[in-house]
Amino acid sequence: MHEEEKKTSNFLEQIIDEDLAQGFPKDKLRFRFPPEPNGFLHIGHTKAIWINFGLAQKYQAPVNLRLDDTNPEKEEQKYVDAIKKDIEWLGYRWDQECYASDYFQQLYDWAEQLVKEGKAYVDSQTSEEIAEQKKSPYEEGVESPYRNRSVEENLDLLRRMKAGEFEEGAHLLRAKIDMKSPNMNLRDPAMYRIVKKSHHRTGDQWCIYPLYDWTHGESDYIEQISHSLCSLEFENHRPLYEWFINQVYQEGTIKSKQREFARMSLAYTLTSKRKLLRLVEGNYVSGWDDPRMPTISGMRRRGYTPEAILDFLERVGVAKRENLIDLSLLEFSVRNHLNKIAPRVMAVKNPVKIIITNYPEGEIEYVRVENNPENPESGEREVPFSREIYIEREDFMEEAPKKFFRLTLGGEVRLKGAYILKAERVDKDETGEIQTIYCTYDKDSKSGSGTEASLRKVKGTLHWVSATQALPIEIRMYDRLFKVESPDSMEGDFLDYLNPDSLQVVQGYAEPSLLNATIGSKYQFQRLGYFVVDEDSTKEKLIFNQTVGLKDTWSKIANQK
Repeated sequence: MHEEEKKTSNFLEQIIDEDLAQGFPKDKLRFRFPPEPNGFLHIGHTKAIWINFGLAQKYQAPVNLRLDDTNPEKEEQKYVDAIKKDIEWLGYRWDQECYASDYFQQLYDWAEQLVKEGKAYVDSQTSEEIAEQKKSPYEEGVESPYRNRSVEENLDLLRRMKAGEFEEGAHLLRAKIDMKSPNMNLRDPAMYRIVKKSHHRTGDQWCIYPLYDWTHGESDYIEQISHSLCSLEFENHRPLYEWFINQVYQEGTIKSKQREFARMSLAYTLTSKRKLLRLVEGNYVSGWDDPRMPTISGMRRRGYTPEAILDFLERVGVAKRENLIDLSLLEFSVRNHLNKIAPRVMAVKNPVKIIITNYPEGEIEYVRVENNPENPESGEREVPFSREIYIEREDFMEEAPKKFFRLTLGGEVRLKGAYILKAERVDKDETGEIQTIYCTYDKDSKSGSGTEASLRKVKGTLHWVSATQALPIEIRMYDRLFKVESPDSMEGDFLDYLNPDSLQVVQGYAEPSLLNATIGSKYQFQRLGYFVVDEDSTKEKLIFNQTVGLKDTWSKIANQK
């Protein structure tokens, strides 16, 4: 068993195991998930959640939820609430709920300490001038003309910045590290800027706010986080992370260790909150929880399950280098889980009417169909059958090729759980579109009746809905939000690559057993795919979102193009 665990452990677990083997106290392990509340969490965040909370479970260690709320210009309480809801929906619970804003006073006190030690200074240049002096990694940076201000002058200016005496952009507090470092993050990084905006938690108490690099590592240290795990783009920030902690470190405390893993990039998807916000604010989607969005709330509304998302993350695993994950892998996990739990029902999204001419007018009978063959305990239900029914329009052709195993003139099919039909003739409107198909049925062919006719084999089986008891429903069919696999890497504006056909709304019919379906309930519409009851549903009309198809047809189609 030990060998098996050793083979399956990822490199982050190996790092922790090595630390424990070298004497790090197991009871001092503590992890954290530190989102910034400036948008909703997306599929990329699920990996960080899964890693941090998963490690906490594996090592029976606490994990903090820390909201890195240092930018009052973009952060809102609604994002905090959404983040907490999403994490809980995934099935995780945190030990402490923390906020970077809880540490604003401590961070400021430490900033004064660095100024007094000559390790930080107030720069009065513009951001453009500072960027110009930092140069590039291939040439040495130029020191600010304000770099050698006296401790007294720097302390005075910092305190006046805090008191609100200066306008935004007038001054910036920078750490004094090394303007010649090949690591651009060490070239006197910014620690504080003037922002005269109200904060969603601290109100107008502060008019200077700490920058991310200064805040993040010190917050980890305050919370005594043992392993600060973040995505790969922060790898070059690690020396700065360590430098900042070293300035305040006290003997006998835990010095947080930063390690990086590859973030997850999903095909046909964006995971930039800035770009996702543009989609929301530009009304290209209905909101952060639009089922086409890669947000956790969007996936939840589309009918994805926490179990499916966690299964997907397990399949992807933890990597050191980034790669583009095929969206079909996520859909496979969703489909696999829904196949086990979703009841089967019959619904028609593009209906055409059938009249069974030899079936008694006004008669209604009930046929029994299974609820879920993957779950024998789910039992059966009764579905009404009558003279007039709806089938899918694409399930009928007047003249069909040899491999068309559905209904055609003169041909036979079986109706799911019911009878064998034979198409005799059709009615069309003035445009030539079929309005009604007239059929006859074999009254002895009812499924499960035990007669010779019921055992007769025909090549096609169709789903259907009784027209007299049909429940009108709205069906929202979804496709990829983007037409290209990697919209982030394309030239021009990413909005140019939006798929104009990513949402199609159709009016269909469902069997009456769905009359009392509740918001969030998931079903397999037989032969159509998996669907979920949307929150826009009312008592007057049920609305279903397509979750995923029964098969991965997209990749096959895409490969043919």
